[in-house]
This record gives sequence, C-alpha cells and structure tokens, in this order.
Amino acid sequence: MPPKTIKRLLADTLEDLSVEDLDKFRHQLVDRREEPRVRRGKVQGKNYLDITDVLVSTFTETGAVAVAVELLKQIDCHEDARRLGEETAEYLPKPGSCHTTGPSAGGAGVSNMADGVHFVDKHRVDLINRASNISPILDELLYRKVISAEIYDTIRALRTTQEKMRALLSGPLKASTACKDVFYKVLEENEPYLIDDLKKK
Repeated sequence: MPPKTIKRLLADTLEDLSVEDLDKFRHQLVDRREEPRVRRGKVQGKNYLDITDVLVSTFTETGAVAVAVELLKQIDCHEDARRLGEETAEYLPKPGSCHTTGPSAGGAGVSNMADGVHFVDKHRVDLINRASNISPILDELLYRKVISAEIYDTIRALRTTQEKMRALLSGPLKASTACKDVFYKVLEENEPYLIDDLKKK
C-alpha cells in the first residue's frame, strides 16, 4: 500500500473531526487575519474533502499543514493537531535541520550557489523589492523551525512586505547556509515566477 500524501493525511484528520468541530475549524479558517485569506463562500457548507482542497490550493501542502495544526489547536483539538504534525513530519524537513551542518547547497542539488555567493544573498535587493507572497513564506519558515514564533510575530507586525523581507533577511536567515537553503525552497514554492526570473540574471 503506497504511503499517504500530505493532502490525504489532512483529509483524514478533518474527516475524523465531529460535525461541531469541523464547523469550528471552518469558522476559524475564514476568520484568519493573515494573508492569504480564505473567503467564506469557498468553505461554507463544504465537506472535509472540499476544505482540504481549499487548504492545499491556498497555502501549498506544507503550508496547509501548519495552518491546519494552528487551527486545530485553536478549537481545542490538540490531539488531532499533534497527530497530524507527527504523521506529516516525515514529508517535511526535520525541525532544526537548518541549523545543522551538511553539504553545500550545490551538493544538495539545490543549485542556488553562484561564485560562492548564496542565491539568497546575491539577489537580496530583488527579493526585498519584488517578493509579494510573504505570509505563506513566513508560515512555512515557522513550521520548518527556521524562525521562532517570537520572530514570526515580530515580522508579521511590520507594515510593508519590503520591511518584512528586510527583517527576515537581516536576522534569522543569517544563522546558516542550510537556513537559506530552506528559504530558497520555500521561495520556489511561493514565488516561482520571481525565482525563475532571478535565475536568468
């Protein structure tokens, strides 16, 4: 039997919720203030499969897990949140993995090193000025343990996307090359056109 996908694990988790808890989950999802936001019409009256589709299409698979775990905790479904986190852990970078030493990005097949300068450092100015999808990027970096909850909240409180990107690049991403590698992968998922354009430079 093939292993379950993240999307299947998400659907299974929502399917196991009571009618009342699924309704609470739906309300919390619509009430999220962070971008990207989910419109009420997309999930109102929908079943667990439809809600799973909305989660994945809005936040990407890994981002959807982080959002689902957060919402499950908010509606006091802590056991479901814990189980979902454990079941999806093998599909995601290990917590704290960005702080360990390992092969260079080139060796890892990320191909984001050029002339010894990391892709993230080389294109720092463009990333600050042109990245726009900052909310899911921050969500994934928090979930992958690249940034702490405190740093996440501090950056989210900043007014503009440029300020948020500048704070991100000036602080937590200086920790190690591995952190920048994770950030690069998250950028590829959430800003594919920007990254493709910068690769051509």
